[in-house]
Amino acid sequence: MADDDLLPTGDLMRGKRGIVMGVANRNSIAWGIASQLAAQGAELAFAYMEVNEKRVRPLGESLGVKAYVTFDALQEGSIDQAVSAAGAALGGVDFLVHSIAYADRSQIGGSFVENASRAGFLQAMDASVYSFVDASRSAARLMTSGGSIITMTFLGSERAIPNYNTMGVAKAALEASIRYIARDLGPRGIRVNGISAGAIRTLSLAGIQGGRGMLAQGRALSALKEDTSTEGVAGCALWLLSDLGRSTTGEVVHVDAGFHMMGLPSEDEG
Repeated sequence: MADDDLLPTGDLMRGKRGIVMGVANRNSIAWGIASQLAAQGAELAFAYMEVNEKRVRPLGESLGVKAYVTFDALQEGSIDQAVSAAGAALGGVDFLVHSIAYADRSQIGGSFVENASRAGFLQAMDASVYSFVDASRSAARLMTSGGSIITMTFLGSERAIPNYNTMGVAKAALEASIRYIARDLGPRGIRVNGISAGAIRTLSLAGIQGGRGMLAQGRALSALKEDTSTEGVAGCALWLLSDLGRSTTGEVVHVDAGFHMMGLPSEDEG
């Protein structure tokens, strides 16, 4: 999100406290969401990988973030400790943003069936899917008056996207996890949803072979003929995390300029 982007300000999140997991830099989707939540009055804690400390701290300070905790998604107990510490610093948790995904580069290029290794497959599932289960469980313990949880997914969960491979399979499992967690936490007044964002210029996209092509094709073949905007994704997150999202749970909302629902391109696009 550029420095000169203007975010709508207001009070939709006034009095709500939450944890944003996965901010890596200014181009992160998690950062765009955090900026919008802060503009609407939310009190935030950042949970992030320690390697990103130098980039994340200054960003958090610009929003008045209340607490900073690090985690290792592949280390048993690390996420629970991070969420618990962040919740203690905030004095409670009303929402959680999970924006964590990882697959080794060997798993996101070429042939899926030939390149998928047992170790790479399990690592991607652990970092991208189990981290969501773990974080949701930990956050739910702190949501004493209901709450809202969201995670980030991509169309590669539904369709075979070139080079997305193991990450696409992991995202499919992530979306199934949304439904099961929503079912389990629903009686406690906790809503659980996902946002399927279109291709955005992030570090994650840069790690995928042909990532730039995904951006161009997404724009050309989308219904709106435009790039997916971080602001649009952040706006959807605001809806799902605020009281405006009441009664919505177990959903995966596409925010991709209409790319997901298009069929064959018209003749002048082909």
